[in-house]
This record gives sequence, structure tokens and C-alpha cells, in this order.
Amino acid sequence: MDRRLGRLRSWSGLRTVAGQVFVLQVFIILVLVAAAVAALLLQSRTDAEREARNRTLAVASAVASSPSVVQALSEPKPTVVLQRQAEQTRVRSGVDFVVVMSVDGIRYTHPDPARIGRHYIGSITKAQHGGVVTETTTGTLGPSVRTVVPVRDPGGKIVGLVSAGITVKRVSVAADRQAPLVLVATALVLAAATAGSALISRRLRRQTHGLGPAQMTRMYEHHDAVLHAVREGVLIIDRQGRLLLANDEARRLLDLGADVEGRPVSGLGLEPRAERLLLSGTTSTDRVIKVGTRLLAVSQRPMEQLPGPGGSVTTLRDTTELSSLVGRVEVVQERLSLLYEAGLRIGTTLNVTRTAEELAELAVPRFADYVTVDLADAVLRGEEPNLATVAELRRVALHGVRTGTPLYPTGELIHFDPSTPQAAGFGSGRMVLEADMAAFSGWQAQAPDRARALVAAGIHSMIAAPLRARGVILGVATFWRSREPTPYDQEDLSLAEELVARAAVSIDNARRFTREHATAVALQRSLLPHALPEQSAVEVAHRYLPAEAGLGGVGGDWFDVIPLPGARVAIVVGDVVGHGLHAAATMGQLRTAVHNFSTLDLPPDELLWHLDELVTRIDQDRDDDNADTPTLTGATCLYAVYDPVSGRCSMARAGHLEPLVVHPDGRARLAGVPAGPPLGLGGLPYEKAEIQLPPSSTIVLYTDGLLEERQRDIDEGIERLRGVVAHAGRTPEQMCQAVMDALLPTAPRDDVALLVARTRLLDGDRMALWQVESDPAAVSGVRACVSGLLHDWGLDEEAFTLELILSELVTNAIRYATGPITVRVIRDRSLICEVSDGSSVSPHLRRAAGMDEGGRGLFLVAQFADRWGTRYTPEGKVIWTEQQLPVGQ
Repeated sequence: MDRRLGRLRSWSGLRTVAGQVFVLQVFIILVLVAAAVAALLLQSRTDAEREARNRTLAVASAVASSPSVVQALSEPKPTVVLQRQAEQTRVRSGVDFVVVMSVDGIRYTHPDPARIGRHYIGSITKAQHGGVVTETTTGTLGPSVRTVVPVRDPGGKIVGLVSAGITVKRVSVAADRQAPLVLVATALVLAAATAGSALISRRLRRQTHGLGPAQMTRMYEHHDAVLHAVREGVLIIDRQGRLLLANDEARRLLDLGADVEGRPVSGLGLEPRAERLLLSGTTSTDRVIKVGTRLLAVSQRPMEQLPGPGGSVTTLRDTTELSSLVGRVEVVQERLSLLYEAGLRIGTTLNVTRTAEELAELAVPRFADYVTVDLADAVLRGEEPNLATVAELRRVALHGVRTGTPLYPTGELIHFDPSTPQAAGFGSGRMVLEADMAAFSGWQAQAPDRARALVAAGIHSMIAAPLRARGVILGVATFWRSREPTPYDQEDLSLAEELVARAAVSIDNARRFTREHATAVALQRSLLPHALPEQSAVEVAHRYLPAEAGLGGVGGDWFDVIPLPGARVAIVVGDVVGHGLHAAATMGQLRTAVHNFSTLDLPPDELLWHLDELVTRIDQDRDDDNADTPTLTGATCLYAVYDPVSGRCSMARAGHLEPLVVHPDGRARLAGVPAGPPLGLGGLPYEKAEIQLPPSSTIVLYTDGLLEERQRDIDEGIERLRGVVAHAGRTPEQMCQAVMDALLPTAPRDDVALLVARTRLLDGDRMALWQVESDPAAVSGVRACVSGLLHDWGLDEEAFTLELILSELVTNAIRYATGPITVRVIRDRSLICEVSDGSSVSPHLRRAAGMDEGGRGLFLVAQFADRWGTRYTPEGKVIWTEQQLPVGQ
């Protein structure tokens, strides 16, 4: 694939002007190199033949002139002498053969002895007559050169002939040795020439941008058409400020001559402003300058980033006919920009007052010098104004170019006179324009002195624009003009109407949010405890902060303190995911359910299990009724029960954060409560933890809104909270305040519930415990002990009632239950009596018939005791009663 793409690119490159020039240059180079090589080869061949002729002639002449040869030819057997001498000469001279022969051509010598005595093959006629014979023949060894010379005796008589021969190949060996060097040099020359051609073609391709001949022709045709046919002037100026190109339109617009190209711009006689702009080379777009009687829109771009000589390109458009519309276009653009910004800047918060202020801040000073916004009080409360009863508006926003004007200040409740533009606009819903306030055409009836002061301050016109949303008029926005001498006109009314229309929608949204938020807060406040019940087990302080409106809204965080039998107390903290009315209503359901389950006196883990079952059933009912209603899954709860008699605290949590325990010495640690799933998952167990707390220990319960921040994780928040509460000697109230100051310096994004409980232990003299034998006779003894105890406590008046209650409970335990039987009496805010046994069967209250002998015991107990009930323990059950004590005892 890569090879095919490369071929396609190469073929496409050959169609360009640069590619064709490159191919032509390479072809010419190849032809020249081939011609040079051929000439070199021919010259080498010619030189080889010349060298062969010269060498054979020299060798043959030297042998023929040798006296020994002449003498040997006169002897009867010249071969004996001449053969050895001829071979030595052949070897030393490098020829192929040296033959000495008779005048008739009979060989006396030859490299091949077999050929001695035979006739010489070749032409010898000229040599026989005293000449020299040189000829080129082709034999078995290839082309060779032979030379035959005569041998003369001292008298000049030809006595023999000598022939020397050599092949051309032997002579051209030296030239052949130089051939590789010649070829390498030729290749280097060819490569250098090709590379040079490639570089020249590459530069040509860059400058022609890869165009082919036809495209180049069209480009120049288009170039001429664009430069000379368009109705827009084009100038190209180099870095030195010389005019390189000016089309016909530019010459017309600037009144340039025909010979201006190549001349400095400073010498063209242009307007100074136009000359400075052209020579600056700065970027500009549609900058309008006056040149003669024309208004030209000049756009200029530098060419520093482009390949070429640099400089700048300038285009000119004649905008003389549009000069009268420039001002109006600018006004329209400014108004469109103002309306665009209004959509971005008005309504950024769901706060009625802030939205009104955003309208005033936006309009000053671009549309008005002063802006006032007046709303009905009902709007500020989140309600819809009643036009039949509204006669007054409250000023919620005032913004202007300077302070100290006679306008009503913010917060003022203003009763507008029916003749004022504000009252007319609020009552009718129509825009009211007061173009000339100095004419005092009735608008001054509201406050004549203030009206004269306004005119004296320079305010000369105004527009009263009612704020209407969904057909309801919420108030009036008034635009005042002072610095701008031109009064408001009908066109300004449309802009004011657009501004207040957008602001009115945002104000109405903020009003509705205010109403919903107030409703949710009221609901949530009504569902949370208004005052914590009196009890002696713990000293409690709490904080609750709903999320700020616009950040999260009212959520489902809640807390509670529930007194339990036996002077015990339950402390609860919970959280419902989400915000709004649904979360608040769900929180109320869960708090009510916890109250109901707490009357059963269940352990924390069992109570959470029942609460989880309840949430699951509620979710199932919601799924069946309305699929759009969110479920309760995600609600969390932490339930703790503290017993001031034993100092033990049992806790369990359902998806909630673990509480902190602060010891009296200031050490703070996590309570170690096992984690349980959030409420509503169903079927999963909960585990409880029991811890022994020293007196004056502090339990800190909280919701995640106290710790969650985008910049830190929950573990870091818990560690920070632990560091805040780890101080000895603080009261719960002081600890609450320290936590809020350290962790919530600003408005929270989520609800925050914080409950701090300091534990107490009941004094030993406020409680008594007896073990009772399983014998009816033991009842009187227990009754006597209790009577003596109450006498010591100063509760003689309550003794008779408690003795009656105790007799019935102990008798029932002896008769119907199993041991051991224990009686405990506690003096707290009420008088508490507890009878425990080993049976898990709970007695039932019933009304006995007139003839029944039994069944009246529990009925009497219920009548004499203020409260009574049963709770179960791992060992059995406890039946308890409470009697209210007089205040002060």
C-alpha cells in the first residue's frame, strides 16, 4: 500500500511544472554523461591502437637494426641463434610475438616453435622493397597490430624481415584499470547533478505550490481577474515601505498613477492617516479612514508568517455611501450586546433582591445613568402581589453613575401617586415614557420638592417599565437619564421592555424559589424538635443549619433526644438524601417512626432493623403509586441509648457516619460502632456496640454536611472534627460553637445537624436494688424496705401508691414468672419502679368482670402509675412504672 501511494505521489508530482522541469534536467544530464562516457571509450580505443602500432614498430626496428640479427641471417642455421634472442626481446618488450624471417617470408623464429620454417601469414611485400608494413588483423587472440620492417646488412641490402605483433587488449589493460575510477567519477557527477536538479525543482515547486502548467495558466488568469475585475482595492507593500502591487480599484480609490509600483508609499501623496496605517503594517479589520472625499474601510494583514519577502497586504472598500448608517449600526450592535449580556448576568442567583440589583448594574451606564427597581412586598416574601390591594412598592435596588441623588433610597416603602409613571405602569402593565421631565407634566405630584431636586441634579428623562412575568406584574423598573443629552425616545422603549422582560422572568423564578424554600424550611422546622425534653441522663447542645437557598435547599437532616424508661435516654441523628419538600417530609416520617419504635424499648440494632423494614415498605408503596416519586433508599440513621445508672451506652448505625467520644481528659476517638447498610436495602443485619463511658464523657453525633467539602475527603473531615472537639473542660454548648466556627465558616451547601451530649451518672443514693425470693411472703419485706427508702427521700406521700404498685408487680412475678426476681427503685425527675424476672412473657392489661376473682392487678397499676410498660432484656423482662414527683423534689 505504501509503495502504491508513493507511486501515486510521484506520478502526481510529475504533472506539476516543477516535476516536469526536474525530469527534463535529469534527462539532459543522462544524455551528456552517456556521450562523455562513449567519447572516453572511443578515445581509449584509438589510443590503444596507436600505442600498439608504435610499440610494434619500435620493437621490430630495434630487432632489425641489431648487428647480431644481421650476422645470424648470414649463417646457415639462423634459428639457433635468433629464436632465443627473439623470445627474450618479446618478453622484455611485452609484445605477443617477434618473428624473424627470410626475405621470402620463411619464419626463423616464433613463440610457437612448431610454426618455425613456415611462411609468415600477413602482408610483407612493402617490407621486401624496403618499406614498413603495419596492419591490424583479428585473430584467435582478438584484434592485434603487426609491423614488418626489413633487415639490412651493412651494405644496405635487404637480407631478411622482422615482424612484431601485439594484441589491442594487452595495450588497453592500463586504460581498463582506470575504468572503475572513471565510472565512479561519472556516478558522482551524475548524482551531484541530479541532486542539484532536485533542489532546484523543489524550490520551484514551493514557489509554484505544486501547480501544473494548466493550473499555472489558470492561476495567472484568475490573478488578473481578481486584481483588476473586483470592486475592492488591493495593495502589497514590502518591508521597506515600497508599493509592490496595486490593482485598478486601489489606483482609483487612492488616485494613484500608472507608475507607482516600486515607489515608496511615503512618496505617493496619500493622506497622512492613510499613509501611517499602510506603513505601520499592523493588523486591522474594516478600519474606516477618510481619503479625500471617500470613507474607506481598510483591512490589513502582515505577511511575516508567510514565505516571501514579508510586508503587508491591504484591502480597501469604499464605504462612503454607508457613512450615514455607521452611527445607527453601532447603536444597534451596542443594544444587541446589552441584551446578550442581560441573558448572562441577570438571574445568576435565586435571590429576588440580588436579581433586581443585577438589572440595575447591567443598565448603568450603557443604557441609563440611574436605575431603580421597586417591588411589591409580597414578591419579597415569595408571594404573588394582589393588584387590588397593592398601593405601595418597596425600593430594592438603586444604582447610578454617582451617589447622593434625590432618588428614594433602597429599603424605602414608597406610595406612588396615581399620576406618576411608576403607578401608571404598575397598574396598566404598559411602558411609560417621560421624555421631558423639566416640563413637570404631572409626574412631580408624588413629591414636588424631590422632583425639582431631581431636575436640578440633571435628570431630564425617564422610562417606567413594569416587571411582568406569567401575566403577573411584580413591580416597576425605572431608567433615568442625565449625562446623555438626548432624551429617551420610542426606540429606547423597546430596549427597556426587552431588559425588564428578561429580568422579570428571573425575579419571578427567584420569587417562586423563595416561596418553595420558605415552605420547605417551615415544614422542616415543624418536624424537628422545637425544644429538647427534660431528662437527667445527658446534657445536650445542638445545632441545625439548612442549606442556603440556591446552593442545596432544605434537606433531610434531623436529630432527636427521646427519654426512655429507667432514666435512660435515646439520642438520634439521621439524614435523608436529596433536598426540598420531599426530603423534609421523609425526614418527618422517619423521626415519627423512631419515636414509635422507641416506645417498644428495643435495642438499637433491632430498632434500626424495624426502621429498615418500614422504609422498604414505604418504597414499595411509592413504586406502585407513582414511579416518579423518589424512594427513601439512601436514608441513614444513628441510634444510641445511654443508661445513667450503669454508664453504658449502646449504639447502632445504618449507613451513618461514626460518632466521636470525647473522654473527660480531652481525648477524642471514634466510638467503634460497626457499619451497617443505609435504610431501605432490606434483609441486611445491623450490629450494635456497647461502650462504658466515664462520667462527663461527651458523645458527638453529626451528619455529613458538616464535613463534606470539594477540597477534602470525608476521612480528612472526620480527623479535623476530632481535632476540634479534643479539648477538656468544654460544655456541650461551647463545643457546638467551636465546631461550627471551625468547620462551617460560610453558608453550607448541605444541611448540617450536630448533637453534643455530655453523660451523667446518677448518684448512688438515688437508687436502690433488692433481690426478692420466689415466695409470696417476701412481698411484705420488699414493701417495707421501699417504704423506708421513700421516707429517707422525703417522699412519704408517694409511698402508699408505690407500695400498692410494687405489691401487684412482685406478686405477679412470683406467681407467673421465674426467678431471679429483682426490684429497683430510682429517684429521678419521676419515681421509677422496675420489677425484673426471668420470664419473657409480658402481662396483658384487661378489665375484669364483676364476678372474677383476679385480673385487676395491672388495671390498678395502670390507674395509679402515670406511665408503665414492659421492656425485654437478654435475661427476661422488666416491668416499669413512673410516678411524677412534685417540682423541687
